[in-house]
Amino acid sequence: MAFHHVAMAVRDIEASHRFYTEAMGFELVKVDVVPIRKTGWARHLFYETGDGGMLALWDIHDEKVSGFDPAISTGLGLPVFVNHIAFVAADLEDLDARTDRWLANGHDVVRVDHGWCESIYATDPNGTLVEYCVTTRALDAADRLAAEELLAAAEPPFVDRTPPPTRVFAAAEREAARAPG
Repeated sequence: MAFHHVAMAVRDIEASHRFYTEAMGFELVKVDVVPIRKTGWARHLFYETGDGGMLALWDIHDEKVSGFDPAISTGLGLPVFVNHIAFVAADLEDLDARTDRWLANGHDVVRVDHGWCESIYATDPNGTLVEYCVTTRALDAADRLAAEELLAAAEPPFVDRTPPPTRVFAAAEREAARAPG
């Protein structure tokens, strides 16, 4: 079953709106304004992400919750890659186009070939890792069996400790290369 939407609180709604509309290409389609207890209010912004899915952002205005860290991993003391949001890329060409879009909007990009899928990663203005991912190899019965075995293992073995092929694209380097000489 697909998600209808995923919702997150943000600290800077203007920067978040720019990121999710300009860098990600999502369209703002709905905003609800709601009271919070009796001490504040919030805007709940909904962005279409494609195929019926949406991303929702909370712009909270309530002094009782003003000191939160919106980063869904580092805000909890976890590495940035743990909790993240992954969106579907149609194919490798789409992944290339999304890489170019992120770079053009000033965001560094990391691209990783995981062997069965390929992904690009960037960080939104709130410190949340976002990903576009394309499946490059169909998962089969052997993958499912291995997944069950690894889940059941008390101490699962490392199947392959070789780091996956990774490329880093720096937005500043892209802009420097485009600057007249």
